[in-house]
Amino acid sequence: MFLEGKKGLIVGMANNKSIAYGIAKACHNQGAKLAFTYLNDSLKKRVEPIARDEFESDAVFELDVSNPEHMDRIAKEVEEKFGKIDFLVHSVAFAPKEALTDEFIKTSKEAFEIAMNISVYSLIDLTNRLNPVMNDGASVLTLSYLGGPKYVPNYNVMGVAKAALEASVRYLAVDLGKENKRINAISAGPIKTLAASGIGDFKNILSWNEINSPLKKNVTIDEVGNSAMYLLSPLSSGVTGEVHYVDAGYNIMGMGAVCKDEDGKTRLCWDVKK
Repeated sequence: MFLEGKKGLIVGMANNKSIAYGIAKACHNQGAKLAFTYLNDSLKKRVEPIARDEFESDAVFELDVSNPEHMDRIAKEVEEKFGKIDFLVHSVAFAPKEALTDEFIKTSKEAFEIAMNISVYSLIDLTNRLNPVMNDGASVLTLSYLGGPKYVPNYNVMGVAKAALEASVRYLAVDLGKENKRINAISAGPIKTLAASGIGDFKNILSWNEINSPLKKNVTIDEVGNSAMYLLSPLSSGVTGEVHYVDAGYNIMGMGAVCKDEDGKTRLCWDVKK
């Protein structure tokens, strides 16, 4: 197994529908021992049973990345209870609801700062704080989305945050590379998760991706998890600073796919299927 004897910290798993859960599952299946974090007491009730019953782990830590006290103690808690780690999964993002429904031009300074702090700076801060408890050859992984480099309706300030996140991966790769550690991002296609529920008109985003992607489907958390396992394992020892797309190929498309309607006329598949 590719992660036999390795230890990893999964930050941001909310339930068994989370992309982070799919990553944890793939890593666990390859022999990794896992630790988890939870945001608050409400999520603790979900995360602890999953950690215990599905991943045989009692290493569960409270972590709100916007809480300085939590950030100050996370590295010490992890090392004392779980030991040094070989990989870190950062699956954290948030923006106020109004910043995902109103026009982007109306984004408030407060909403912008919240989105950037939680969705982007937390990666930099966590990596820095946990770096001393990472083993040689350790790997960090974060989660992005096509709404960073491209325009996606209703993604708004999160798109700007994902663009900054991907840039951060590249800069962190240089700093970590000096210590033989790596960092990459996965840009997953749209998936029905708790986080995605806050994006306006998400159902149509799912439909559009399915119709227009080369594989004519939406990806699953298991498919993302398998790619993540590769990036977290020694299999990808020569890969860092990359954004790896797991979106059924949608990111390569330059325009919507075309289909024939009932009259034999060529139209966008989206219009035909609707």
